[in-house]
Amino acid sequence: MIRKPASVVIEAVEPLVDGGRHPLKCTEGESLSIEADIFKDGHDLLTAVLKWRRVGEVAWHETPMAPLVNDRWRGTLVLFGNGFHEFTIEAWGDAFRSWQHEFRTKFEAGVSPLASETLEGAALLRAAARRATGADRARLEELAATLETAEPATVDAMAHWSEVEALLAAWPDRTLSTEVHPYPQIFVDRPYARFAAWYEFFPRSAEGLADRGSTFRDCLPRVEDARAMGFDVIYFPPIHPIGFANRKGRNNSVTSQPGEPGVPYAIGNRHQGCPNGGGHKDVAPELGTLEDFDWLLAQIRERGMELALDFAINCSPDHPYVAEHPEWFFKRPDGTIKYAENPPKKYEDVYPLNFQNADWRALWEELASVVLFWADRGVSHFRVDNPHTKPVAFWEYLIGKVRAKHPGVVFLSEAFTRPKMMKVLAKVGFSQSYTYFTWRNTKAELEEYFTELTQTPVRHYFRGNLWPNTPDILPVFLQQGGRPAFQIRAVLAATLSSVYGIYSGFELCEAAALPGREEYLDSEKYQLKARDWDAPGNIKPFLTRLNQIRRENRALHEYANLRFHPVENENLLFYSKMTPGRENVLLIVVNLDPWHRQDGFVHVPVAELGWLPEETYQVHDLFTDERYLWHGERNYVSLDPARLPVHLFRVRRKMAREEGFDYYA
Repeated sequence: MIRKPASVVIEAVEPLVDGGRHPLKCTEGESLSIEADIFKDGHDLLTAVLKWRRVGEVAWHETPMAPLVNDRWRGTLVLFGNGFHEFTIEAWGDAFRSWQHEFRTKFEAGVSPLASETLEGAALLRAAARRATGADRARLEELAATLETAEPATVDAMAHWSEVEALLAAWPDRTLSTEVHPYPQIFVDRPYARFAAWYEFFPRSAEGLADRGSTFRDCLPRVEDARAMGFDVIYFPPIHPIGFANRKGRNNSVTSQPGEPGVPYAIGNRHQGCPNGGGHKDVAPELGTLEDFDWLLAQIRERGMELALDFAINCSPDHPYVAEHPEWFFKRPDGTIKYAENPPKKYEDVYPLNFQNADWRALWEELASVVLFWADRGVSHFRVDNPHTKPVAFWEYLIGKVRAKHPGVVFLSEAFTRPKMMKVLAKVGFSQSYTYFTWRNTKAELEEYFTELTQTPVRHYFRGNLWPNTPDILPVFLQQGGRPAFQIRAVLAATLSSVYGIYSGFELCEAAALPGREEYLDSEKYQLKARDWDAPGNIKPFLTRLNQIRRENRALHEYANLRFHPVENENLLFYSKMTPGRENVLLIVVNLDPWHRQDGFVHVPVAELGWLPEETYQVHDLFTDERYLWHGERNYVSLDPARLPVHLFRVRRKMAREEGFDYYA
């Protein structure tokens, strides 16, 4: 039988990423609202439902959509189950609701007789009975028989019985429905993709000794320290064998001295007799064995933490790929292999791979097998080095292949590059992305950039993982601003986004840089790093409290709930984060000037909170435990960076007054 053409129109579905070309992103338990324009010819009332299911399943979950204004409808779903899901909207002209509305209109207008209209209603109930099963079928038949002989007043009343409405909603006539197709997809990540605190350290410098490298077995105290500070993802730079050919020395010297450890990003050494060939599926012998690595990973997981590994697609001249697959590399006219360059930087110790060589399929498959090798061992996060220098199609392939076996793996894109490239990498599957936060310091810069990331359609596919420092980048702000600068950037990173990280040494306020450069002096990329992990002046207690505040306040677990508010001082940044039901409301004021006290009046969004204009409420500073009573919208703040450059207030409304005291909660 040829299906009659549907008459309902569904268009302007939002959100979609590039019209549905790429999946939306959310995490398990996170709500997602879908809107669309839905309308049809004539005056029939419409019913629309939002439907969703895991890709590969047959049955749909569904929830009603509600009309907004001007034929705009909205529905909200909550997804559980890590992996790919799909959704659609189905809408139809609702014959029962249209009859229900028509009958009441005529009845209230005194139209008589209504015998034909009564029979129409009974026929609708009988048609629903034919679609129904079991007790519902019998009850609908019974109601239809009662309805067709009833007086108009009884018919009108019965038409609005909750039982009748529920039965007709349960057994609707969808034969002329319209459905959105093809089905847009949503990738549902584990909560770690949206809320986490990363801590990066080099395993070889775990003990902070300049004359001897550490091993995997020596890393546990560093893991324990990170855990005590409240971090939940440990992140290692590459842990693979390091080549000797063209090995770099201290401060990126083109020649190394005997005993210098080399750069971990110059991966591969087939000469060291490693059990897996000395490449990306091996560990550096000086760190231990694969069994030692497995032991450390188990220790990290026993402490409720997860491990991130750096996936750097670099090969030293000693990498086994160079001997086994020379066709995978770029060649000079004289036939020699080209080393990597990013003018003016040169990487003489690294050979980049050619992703479009004649044997590209074998290369792509091999690199995917590297990630699967570590994921099979229990590594759950991968920070990908410079993904913007490889084809986008390669990442779509690799991430898809890994997620087919390990859907819970989190991929972090380390792409400090053009905005559109950063965004398309997020679209093709990266769970999180590095951002320009590292270079956004002023109020105007921060408000503009984070409004784009969290309050525009970008939020549906791009999650910013904020890093105030990395082994490659020591920003000028940290070089010059002293201890307050580190506190300022930590608070901003930890609260502007729901996922952030620091590179070790940040907690010690390390700020020694190469002259005129945003690079560390004596960087541990090139040498073992001597450190006193409890050196005076460290901000470890501050970071511990910051991460504790994050854990205890659900508003800081959300990514897209950031809102900026006016403050009468350009050196102060004022913003809020709150849960949808406003049971957890945080007001955050940060002094962006690490040298001077700054004062000003903040404008609290009392109207948005649904409060009376002059209502009194308590703001509780979660860092200092100080409490203040504020009134209405405009309130005064003063922040001295020498004391603390931030107020992180939890708002508490007055709930009761007992024995002369006000109680706030």
